[in-house]
Amino acid sequence: MRSDTVKTGQSRISTRALLKGAGYRKKDIEKPFIGIANSLNTFFPGHMHLDKIGQSVAAGIWAAGGMPMEFNTIAVCDGVANGHLGMRWSLPSREIIADSLEVMANAHCFDGLVMICGCDKITPGMLMAAGRLNIPTIIVNAGPMLSGKLGKDDLDLAALGRYRGMAVKGLIDEESLEAVEEEACPGCGSCAGMFTANSMGCMTEVLGMALYGNGTIPAVHAGRMRLAKDSGEQIVRMVQKDLRPSDIMTKQTFLNAIAVDMLIGCSTNTALHLPAIAHELGIQISIEEFDKYSKVVPNVCHISPSGKDFMEDFHRAGGMPALIKMAIDGGIMDGSRITVTGQTHSELSANAKVIDTKVIRPLEKPFMNEGGLAVLYGNIAPLGAIIKTAACPPEMYIFKGPARVFNSEEEAAEAVKSGRVVKGDVMVIRYEGPKGGPGMREMVYLTGLLAGMGLGKDVALITDGRFSGVSGGASIGHVSPEAALGGPIALIEEGDTIAYNIPQRTLNLLINEKELELRKVRWQPPKEKEIPSYLKRYAQMVGPVATGAVLKTEKE
Repeated sequence: MRSDTVKTGQSRISTRALLKGAGYRKKDIEKPFIGIANSLNTFFPGHMHLDKIGQSVAAGIWAAGGMPMEFNTIAVCDGVANGHLGMRWSLPSREIIADSLEVMANAHCFDGLVMICGCDKITPGMLMAAGRLNIPTIIVNAGPMLSGKLGKDDLDLAALGRYRGMAVKGLIDEESLEAVEEEACPGCGSCAGMFTANSMGCMTEVLGMALYGNGTIPAVHAGRMRLAKDSGEQIVRMVQKDLRPSDIMTKQTFLNAIAVDMLIGCSTNTALHLPAIAHELGIQISIEEFDKYSKVVPNVCHISPSGKDFMEDFHRAGGMPALIKMAIDGGIMDGSRITVTGQTHSELSANAKVIDTKVIRPLEKPFMNEGGLAVLYGNIAPLGAIIKTAACPPEMYIFKGPARVFNSEEEAAEAVKSGRVVKGDVMVIRYEGPKGGPGMREMVYLTGLLAGMGLGKDVALITDGRFSGVSGGASIGHVSPEAALGGPIALIEEGDTIAYNIPQRTLNLLINEKELELRKVRWQPPKEKEIPSYLKRYAQMVGPVATGAVLKTEKE
């Protein structure tokens, strides 16, 4: 066992003494060391209950003959960080999470790892560490929050943005707004829609790195604790079999994940995280793969913000096992890839069924004939930009309008609130990319504001930053190259005409090439922002969005 390095022989007497000081017995120390990496904190609902999940995981590990050793890592809540400079820290936290798990696992020679995670960047950060460490690993998510209820209205975080915009416009009073605030988040778990956290939770199942149900069993359901115990038992079996992430996550596994992503209509952030996870395994996944599958895979789910269903509805309808079986039977997914159980997806999903065809539609009667995401190219985004088509109104699929140019999210938000953005405008928010932000902030505050003010179907947004899975409307993010690198988005001027066409996958500035070249010559990088030391280091090291915004090494 890997842990023999730190516990076996006379030279390791100090290690054994310290472990006994922590309450472990001689027979415990002889067992496999299983690290439990937990992102527990009491700051927000996505992580407040992870102590109980950790206890259940530990119980499963003990039952199967392993020795659980729990430690913690950081967790940023995007809902709390959104709409202000705190969001600069969210994506960069992904790298700290991956690094911290690498440090703990290698310093203590764990034989296996259970990674307990919840919100947006935590699941991908942990999966990146899994690929990097390549020791037996299993993921256990926090589980989705239940949707809120207020009278006849169903609520989630996406609804909050709309109500906030209504309040800004004076359509509802403060008392009504507070009533929504009281009921929108009724308890623990990741926010109730197919936002980034739950999108990545679902991806863990397709990637084979979690037991079925991990992405959809509600946080408050007893099944969540049972799954945690089962995962604790399973990691010990994985250590005994030496079943590693590289055995599970292959190139075909990631292609499977992208295909199923299109079926579901996940957050656009999956196009940032799946390539980053693959990168840690030496596998190249580019944004082009997302567009390739988008053109041939239909979208069969419309979970908030795309529609009125929530994660609890998706779970009740059959969840990921039913969707995976549909994908395999429909020739969309290769079912021969193995999972943490050692079984293939075809074997595991053999008896799965769609229970509610209104939530998970048949392949022959989808919500959309193409996938839930689309990649756009053109002279604004030579390396691509991405939009969640499942959450975009069909009337916004083809659009042309004057550019309203802003060099920060704050500038754009003030313009919207003051009424300076009107129907037909194309908002351009730049210098918010990984380097330019730095940190690639999400613009969910803006999309909620526009929706609440009645402009969600009339104004398009284009940014080198990104959008949350909560975001709806014509929200085009990940524009690459970003403005801070002199990408064409930096050359757009107020009043320029911008046109995009989702069916044709185009995004263009309607000026001639000669004028664009002249602007390139005139362009000057903006004055360097005053930023804290970690973000400064991050900005210097972060790579392009199109390949996952991973930190570059010396070889790269």
